[in-house]
Parts: sequence; C-alpha cells; structure tokens
Amino acid sequence: MSGAPQGSVLGLVPFNIFVGDMDSGTECKFAEDTKLCGAVDMLAGRDAIQRDLDRLETWTHVNFLRFSKAKCKVLHLGRGNAKHKYRLDGEWIERSPEQKDLGVLVDKGLNMTQWCALTAQKINRILGCIPSSMASRLREGILPLCSALVRPHLESCVQLWTPQHRKDMELLECVQRRATKMIQGVEHLSCEERLRELGLFIMEKRRLRGDLIAAFQYLKGACKRAGEGLFTRVCSDRTRGDGI
Repeated sequence: MSGAPQGSVLGLVPFNIFVGDMDSGTECKFAEDTKLCGAVDMLAGRDAIQRDLDRLETWTHVNFLRFSKAKCKVLHLGRGNAKHKYRLDGEWIERSPEQKDLGVLVDKGLNMTQWCALTAQKINRILGCIPSSMASRLREGILPLCSALVRPHLESCVQLWTPQHRKDMELLECVQRRATKMIQGVEHLSCEERLRELGLFIMEKRRLRGDLIAAFQYLKGACKRAGEGLFTRVCSDRTRGDGI
C-alpha cells in the first residue's frame, strides 16, 4: 500500500509483478521497456495498434498507474510508411525520428551513423580521462583499462548496430588506434604492428567474430526463442564435421 522505493535493489521485483499482466490481450508484439510493435501494411494493422493502446489505457485506469504521455513517441520504420497517427488517453502521440532501444539509438532509416558518432564521442571522453588518472603508461596498466572501459562500448549490442558505411567503420577504428597509442613502447609503431604486438584485432574482425559466435549459439539452440526462424538448417554430406 505504501509503494516501493525507486532505485532500490528489490524495487524492480514488485514493480515487475505489478505490471506483469499489462500485455494480456494485446494483438501486437509487446517488447521490453513498454514498447508496442506492429507491422502496418493495411488499415487493419493500424487499427490493431490503436486497440492495443486503448487496452493499455484501460489497464492504467484500473491499476492507478498512468503513462507519461510526454515521453510516449511513435517511430515509423520502412519505406513508403503511411505514418499513421495514434492516440493515448485521448491525445495524439508525438512522432519521433529516432528513439533509444535497449541503449542503442535507432532512427527511422535504421541508419547507425549517428550512433557510431555518439559511441566514438563517449569513448574519446573516457580515453581523455585515462592519462590524467594513471601515472604509468605501461602495457600492464593501460591495456586492461581499455579492455574494461573502452571495448564494452564498442561491442555492446554490436549485432544490432554494426556499421555498414566505411566512414563509420573507420571512425571506430580511429578510437582503437588512439587507445593503443597511449601504451608506452608501441606508440612509434604503425597501427597494424601495434595491434600485432598487443595481441589485438581490428574492430571489423572483432565484430565478425561476435557475429559468428551469435550464429553458432542460434544453431546450437542456446537462443531458441529469439532465434526461431532466423536460420534454416540445410544438412549436407559435403561439409566437414557435423554436416550442417
């Protein structure tokens, strides 16, 4: 009756229990963080999304928990999108050209150029703090710091936002080049020689490695629910190993 303190360790558990039935009866896909997704190629698709929004509005009235309508946005994806308008609690929901999804900025054209620029900017700020915080620039100190503070930003959710344009790839490579140049004893070497000396790979190869690991997990059933229908197994006797 007195609620749960926001930001507490256990506060998420009662809140998740409280909103557990929010998506019951919805026709469209209900994603994490109160996101409603649907394919609208006919007017029936638009009406299905609006019915789901009306159901959510009814749920909020029953449970005395209102959505913050100022934070609710509509993101239209795809070419030739009719960009239908939707209502929540009697008010039109504002359109947005971009929105963050699980920490990744997604725009209406599914173009990751802006996200790559923001990622590089964030990492450059981190790299600017390391020399002023570290008395030593030896490999034993700088390399673990870069692995802990820089690489997670470069590789988090990379299967979603992998850059497709060469300029974006080069921007991320520049970030790693700057990080390796800070290490004493290898700063005079070329980029390829530095990476070889430090036992590192270029970011493009790291992303390919991540894609291969993700594909392997899908094929082995580790992500059965999320990966169902993403790959089709074709068995053959011409491949070496398990025949897939």
